[in-house]
Amino acid sequence: MQYITNYFASLAHDFETVFIAKDRYLQIVQGLLNTVKITAGALIIGVVIGVLVAAVRSSYDKNKETLKMRGGFGYIALSILNGICKVYLTVIRGTPVVVQLMIAYFVIFVSVKDGVPIGIFAFGINSGAYVAEIFRGGIMAIDNGQFEAGRSLGFNYIQTMWYIVIPQMFKAVLPTLCNEFIALLKETSVAGYVGVMDLTKAGNSIAGVTYNYFLPLLTVAAIYLAVVMVLTALVARLERRLRRSDH
Repeated sequence: MQYITNYFASLAHDFETVFIAKDRYLQIVQGLLNTVKITAGALIIGVVIGVLVAAVRSSYDKNKETLKMRGGFGYIALSILNGICKVYLTVIRGTPVVVQLMIAYFVIFVSVKDGVPIGIFAFGINSGAYVAEIFRGGIMAIDNGQFEAGRSLGFNYIQTMWYIVIPQMFKAVLPTLCNEFIALLKETSVAGYVGVMDLTKAGNSIAGVTYNYFLPLLTVAAIYLAVVMVLTALVARLERRLRRSDH
């Protein structure tokens, strides 16, 4: 009994030393805010890039034979854009995100001191490659009759994509997109490599000062787990609502 009492007394002392003393808990709060900022900003950039790349790639795959027979500037322009998109996907998906982050910080934006916008940019570019493939799969899964329906309504190809195909694609891939958001949240834990005070960096910083690694890192892991569990529950609920709307 005395051992248990001493253990909890020691744990309470460590908690006060690690988090309460010098308001170190504020580093955890700031790290969580920066993590959320980077994740949300990167997701927005990733969705924009994903839509554009997926539209180009799927348009080329669906219409290359017709455009090749017609020839002309349209086929050449689409082929060039498709080639650029394939290079982008190959490079981004074939290199580690931490290397991309360091290139962005130490090479591209060497004069920028704030690492948060650089993190948003780097993770956004990285996420865009994966989101693009999610969207492309969704677009390719749309029945060709939807394209024909758009043409029968007087829409051109771009209008058909924007008003008919992309809204249906979003509904089909939304659960997968939410899972990408969860993966992106965890990937931002490497933002500390470029000096960003994200959640992981905050925990490691506190541990380095207090020489207590157990409580800071356990707290960081618990926060990540709690956020991921909440997001997973929201994704599951969203999937159920989408299934009911299909019936």
